[in-house]
Amino acid sequence: MLRASKEDKALVVSILMEAFEPLQEDNSINFVVKQDKKRKQRMQVLMEYLFEKAMRTGAVFLSDNRASCLLITYAHKDRFSISKALSTLRLVFRCIGATRVRKVLKRQAVIQRNYPKGKYIRPMIFAVKEEYRGTTTAAKLILEVFKDFKDNKLPIIVDTASEKHVKLYQKFGLKIFNTEQELGFPIYLLKMHTPPKLGG
Repeated sequence: MLRASKEDKALVVSILMEAFEPLQEDNSINFVVKQDKKRKQRMQVLMEYLFEKAMRTGAVFLSDNRASCLLITYAHKDRFSISKALSTLRLVFRCIGATRVRKVLKRQAVIQRNYPKGKYIRPMIFAVKEEYRGTTTAAKLILEVFKDFKDNKLPIIVDTASEKHVKLYQKFGLKIFNTEQELGFPIYLLKMHTPPKLGG
């Protein structure tokens, strides 16, 4: 497992794009990204935003073969800053679209009501290159990240619209505590108070 630096931004964004750009079904990414002829460019802006947020408030992890990534944030570190404000404005105008902001804010409110007011860790997004799907690359990365958090006392909470991701998270000890249906597709909320005990 590697901790990404700012120099890894292009690699991480490319992994995320490769994983999510082909998906046309209802999911959290497509909900945020305005679906028009500029969809790919708009999604690129979103992935850059997520990378910058993770670097500012948490961490970006890469698998040793640099084929998979996991972005996390510490909620209590997501404070106001000029860089955050500029990044958010770029997201609004180049990804979401000004006329869709209210809709996206509603989505955020639906999800956020499931998160505690205090401190917690939120894995925001993870992905693996297409040629490594079906291998242990993504699972191994998640396992190593949780091992890195072995002394962590904060709850780990994640939301996902992917049933595949739900099954993967469940293997590592996260349990569904709520499912939101308000947005027209299910969003699963999972929680783990302490990372699983790992051998080796």
